[in-house]
Amino acid sequence: MIPSAGSEKDRFVLKLSGSAFFSDSFSSVANAISNAVSAREELFLVIVAGGGTNARKYISLGTKLSLDQASLDQLGIEITRLNAQVLITALRGNSYPAVPESLDELMDLANLSSKGKQKRIVVCGGLHPGQSTNAVGALIAEKIGATFVNATDVSGVYDKDPNKFKDSKLLKSVSPKELSEILSEGSMAAGSYDLMDNVALGIISRSRIPTLIIHCDEKLISAVLEGKDVTGTSIEFGKNSKA
Repeated sequence: MIPSAGSEKDRFVLKLSGSAFFSDSFSSVANAISNAVSAREELFLVIVAGGGTNARKYISLGTKLSLDQASLDQLGIEITRLNAQVLITALRGNSYPAVPESLDELMDLANLSSKGKQKRIVVCGGLHPGQSTNAVGALIAEKIGATFVNATDVSGVYDKDPNKFKDSKLLKSVSPKELSEILSEGSMAAGSYDLMDNVALGIISRSRIPTLIIHCDEKLISAVLEGKDVTGTSIEFGKNSKA
């Protein structure tokens, strides 16, 4: 069964940015994950693979072919599942070899044992059209009572767009309401999610899921899985953000 001892500190759902795949640091990220799980016997981890550039390319092609949004979502999901399979290979036997395609399948895998020894990493991609991989990660975290870590291509949430404003500040924490306001100008079209989306944020808010947004870096990921404090943005409930 999924480990019942401990709390969210022993269970993590890691959304891994699609930008990590095929990057120079991909092997290092995979090794950091394997080492962290090996070092903490009580740790259970679900990894949700993002789609990245390849997903956006297929979605762009599908758009030119006039596919509907649900079909575009499905294209993106297939790419995330391919990325998940690549990550499973990179983890070299430390995770289950199958990529679940539904929440029920994921839970079944999470509760299986292999040769008498439980695998403590399950890797998946997207699960359902209309859900970003961030929403998938939040939903899984809600289901298993885990901390949700979004390892993305930015260092966290800023008070304004750091690509446009040199004086933007990284927020150490942010409330769901504040984050929703920051996300309000973002697109909900297929392939456009990365930092967070409102579906994911709604799930996080309703169950007050401990959530951290960090840069997709092997040292940061390793530190988070080891229970250490890292630079990033946490979603806090009933608190104001802190720069």
